[in-house]
Amino acid sequence: MVMTKEEFKKELRQRLRENYAIEVEGAKPPELFNTLGALLKAKFSEDWRATWKDYLVGKQKQVYYFSIEFLPGKMLKSNLLNMGMLEMVREALAEMDIDLEELAEVERDMALGNGGLGRLASCFMDSLASCGLPGNGNGIRYDYGLFKQRFVDGYQVELPDEWLRSGNIWEIRRDSKAVDVRIGGHVYLKEVRKGRLKPVYENTRTLRAVPYDTGMVGYGNGVVNTLRLWSVEIPSSEEDRYQSIEGRRELEDLTAVLYPDDSNEKGRLTRLIQEYFFVSAGIQSIIRYYKRLNQPMTRLSEYVAIHINDTHPALCVPEMMRILMDEQNLSWKQAWDTTVKVMSYTNHTIMAEALEKWPIDLMKRTIPRMYQIIEEIDARYVASMREIHEHDLVERTRIIKDGQVHMAHLAIIGSYSTNGVAKLHSDLLKSVVLHDFYVIFPDRFNNKTNGIAQRRWSQLSNEPLSNVLNEAIGTSWRKNAADLKLLMNYQGDQQVLKKLAEAKKKNKQALAAYIKENTGIEVSTEAIFDVQIKRLHAYKRQLLNLLHIIKLYLDLKDNPEHPMQSRVFIFGAKAAPSYAYAKTIIKCINETANLINNDPDINGRLKIVFLPNYNVTLAEKIIPAADVSEQISLASKEASGTSNMKLMLNGAITIATLDGANVEIRNAVGDDNIFIFGLTEKEVYQYYENREYSSIRLYEENSVIQRVLNTFIDGTIPNILYEGREIFDSLIKYNDEYFLLRDFDSYVQAQEKINEAYANPKIWQKISLINTANAGRFSSDETVRRYAEDIWNIESKLSYSNKKG
Repeated sequence: MVMTKEEFKKELRQRLRENYAIEVEGAKPPELFNTLGALLKAKFSEDWRATWKDYLVGKQKQVYYFSIEFLPGKMLKSNLLNMGMLEMVREALAEMDIDLEELAEVERDMALGNGGLGRLASCFMDSLASCGLPGNGNGIRYDYGLFKQRFVDGYQVELPDEWLRSGNIWEIRRDSKAVDVRIGGHVYLKEVRKGRLKPVYENTRTLRAVPYDTGMVGYGNGVVNTLRLWSVEIPSSEEDRYQSIEGRRELEDLTAVLYPDDSNEKGRLTRLIQEYFFVSAGIQSIIRYYKRLNQPMTRLSEYVAIHINDTHPALCVPEMMRILMDEQNLSWKQAWDTTVKVMSYTNHTIMAEALEKWPIDLMKRTIPRMYQIIEEIDARYVASMREIHEHDLVERTRIIKDGQVHMAHLAIIGSYSTNGVAKLHSDLLKSVVLHDFYVIFPDRFNNKTNGIAQRRWSQLSNEPLSNVLNEAIGTSWRKNAADLKLLMNYQGDQQVLKKLAEAKKKNKQALAAYIKENTGIEVSTEAIFDVQIKRLHAYKRQLLNLLHIIKLYLDLKDNPEHPMQSRVFIFGAKAAPSYAYAKTIIKCINETANLINNDPDINGRLKIVFLPNYNVTLAEKIIPAADVSEQISLASKEASGTSNMKLMLNGAITIATLDGANVEIRNAVGDDNIFIFGLTEKEVYQYYENREYSSIRLYEENSVIQRVLNTFIDGTIPNILYEGREIFDSLIKYNDEYFLLRDFDSYVQAQEKINEAYANPKIWQKISLINTANAGRFSSDETVRRYAEDIWNIESKLSYSNKKG
């Protein structure tokens, strides 16, 4: 991939002439971006081809990571960084009077995910390639992203996110790799010879699954893995069926949007078909590849690992069974033994209601062969377990019950590994959420704490901080995040602390300019930038944050000289289109912002900024500028969190409950360098058991809580007549499901400690340094290495090649 500046400039000019018939001087940013992207893709394509060939020739075991979400963000600068060309290209373009940042702005975020699940999957793709590990992604090529969020009169409005409008320079369409996926109709089994049954399909619909491949470029190692995303098309054999515009639109909708609204029958049907579509297409392509190795199907697990990322791809289990039995002629026992050895599963939720379930009738109508196989898996599981375990335990863990197919049960029973994503989460899976399965399969459960791709979240998004780190501790941390620990040697070095503070100030200035340009709100960079960025969900408790802000506002109204550091509270969050309560919280935050931001009595000491359309690119602007990281979910509800890790890496100081990976962050930085508050998970479960929680008692006995809550219904906050009442009732009438009022005083006290610490710059800068220095343990490089060793049994390409040699 080595190029000189002159070679690069020459090739860029030549490609512009060939593709657009223009010179550099006359080219606009979109033309320059597309030309640069095509140039880079051509440069790494040879490594891409060589990587794939090495895996094939060496018959190296590969993992296939099935996820309904991938959220890569923009890839131009990431690819330049990983190819070792970032600085050279930036300088070369500058010599041609071109700003690389301006070209990067042209790129649209690959809007293939909603939040942490999709971002984690993309971090893993980056880390698998960067660690030289043979790993592939498998998902859906959505035509539209989740949605583009706008605020109108304080309300969230969802607009189409047409991220593919100008194409995607990084992908390659592979028609020759297309496969057919069958849905609907009727399926029955017919005996073809003694003891051998074959399915007969009647009146099914065929979908054509076309793969689009994107190269995942490893950091400085020449490895390029593949993210394969599937798009639906009409097969030529089915053209007659789709004569009408409505019929074509119905088919095209199958890969139109992530998470179609499942509050209605049509949305649920679309979502189930989506899940089967990408699972079936992906497993068919894996089997086609495996056949090239000329190995028996019963040895599949020696060469292939399939990872089920949350329950959405749980149909991998019955689909593998279908292919092995119906198409490869394995017996049930052979197919089942092979399938279980291939599959592993990550659980991403504590909350039982978030574990996916499908009505039996819907599954029978939509994917009848899948239901037949699941029914048989369930029957055989029950029969085998009743010989060992008591009746009620087996009944609680079966796959089909209460008129529904339980997808988490299917994934656990059909795989050899089930992991949680933080130590607390994994412990709760074993002791509470999936305890019955832990009793039956104790050896299958393990923990793999999440991680983040620190190249993107430091080297790319925070160059001012990265430059200070280079100067202080050298550059080895760029390859090995554990070397960030070297920064601990400088916690008393005033020069280093000053430079870190200057880097933070520079990032705050950049974010303040962005806020002014996009919202019209002016914020002071001297203020604490207090950040909460994540999905809008009641359990994540953005509402608790708002209650505290209202308290500060009332304090300032009572006493404009109230002793507190100026604060800018920054929110970034989307609410699911059908999640009415989350949308209500957004409306209340926005109306409170209008009240506070325009109140002259406050004198700018308190501001709220809710930045619309939160995505990876916006996160890259917010996170480097954050002073405080809000991780305030009710203890026992957040599986892990990854924004906590990104903010920590960038020197933000965490205010948190002991939930998810916050526990491990606390262990990493020490009690004095994080602000912990609130109930523990044990205390939460005690409330569940004794049912003694009373929010109305807290309201009646605590005058501060009473005053804050009354602002929602007494007209203090304008324009929330209905929304304010809904919030008030949820906390008082319906007994405050996520214990906001119970944690309120503790949260306020933790915030007061933050206020005190920020008033002493030396103390604050030292705590910030300690957070950055200890963030290396949360690198996704380290996480995927643990998956590779403990679960997937795959080896780095380099070490495997050396061993073979």
